Amino acid sequence: MELRKSPLHKKYIESNAKLVNFAGWDMPLSFSGLIQEHESVRDSIGFFDISHMGVISVRGTNPKEYIQKFFPTNLYSISTGQGCYSFFLNNDGGIIDDLIIYDLGINNNSYSEILLIVNASRYEKDLNWLKMNLEKDPIKLLNAKKEKALMAIQGKNAFKYFTEWSGYSIDHLKSFGCEYRELDKFLDSGKVFFAKTGYTGEDGLEILLPKKLALNLWDFLISKNIPPCGLGSRDTLRLEAGLPLYGQDLDESINPYEAGFGWVVHLENGHDFYGKESLERIGSHKIEKKLVGIEIIGKAIARKGYEIFQKGKLIGNITSGSWSPTIKKPIALGYINTEYSELNKEVEILIRGKFFKGIISKKAFYKKDF
Repeated sequence: MELRKSPLHKKYIESNAKLVNFAGWDMPLSFSGLIQEHESVRDSIGFFDISHMGVISVRGTNPKEYIQKFFPTNLYSISTGQGCYSFFLNNDGGIIDDLIIYDLGINNNSYSEILLIVNASRYEKDLNWLKMNLEKDPIKLLNAKKEKALMAIQGKNAFKYFTEWSGYSIDHLKSFGCEYRELDKFLDSGKVFFAKTGYTGEDGLEILLPKKLALNLWDFLISKNIPPCGLGSRDTLRLEAGLPLYGQDLDESINPYEAGFGWVVHLENGHDFYGKESLERIGSHKIEKKLVGIEIIGKAIARKGYEIFQKGKLIGNITSGSWSPTIKKPIALGYINTEYSELNKEVEILIRGKFFKGIISKKAFYKKDF
């Protein structure tokens, strides 16, 4: 089966990117090299093509009323120009996908619009889940990414360069703030969606824009010696920031409490949602396992599925692991039995037949200091 290609795919070829199959897309693993790209984002700025991700537009009169049942998060806690992190859940409270929900407000004085940015590997499942449970409701579901690219500019200088390119100040936007508008500098080129969100632990923007503008933005960033970054550095950046990856740290066997995201579950709001009864039951008891960070002593890298022990007893499994270019040591995320999850406790990870010591830590190994 032929791999899907981003509208920016030709830029990968021009840049001699190392390509890889990711969720059925032909995507760049790296351009100049993982470490160099990682450090550029941490030190200043880098940019990513994330066009493999799914973007679903939900349109109608008060669409929140109809899609609230899909999310444990109170959608009325955000208003026009704001976004929030949440989950699609199954009836057992398991995580179908994690996503960001953006409220775009009323469009053209005719309908309200919600934008959902979801994982590439779960797009079809998410869309079918919505369609199956909205078929009798006056709601339109559209592929908002059609003929468009999705990009991310990340790092402490991201806002500065976006403003220079767009001619539009975004100082008024707060974290998770968003807009969907035409830019005066690019009139008649189509509307641009941008939000102060990202997946690196740094300040940054995620931008949905027509192909022509995306190519223009790519060329502008290159002209400023800002490096394109691939999936490899995106993974190490998100891991350092303690951000989960669906399919590794999250799946349908995991619930938000186990993953450490109980704060997105608004049971106090009283609204009905898929998985509510299960989460009420789960939330009333102590969870049996939880996601933790682990700093590994030495240079061995723990990969998904590797076993975690404490005093000879199997207590859990690694879900993500890598070398951290920022703190210069191996780091990992993993689920362990809650009774063994105390911070700073020592554990052993079985890596290629040998035990390596690790220290339980907070999930975020890095936090920005500007």
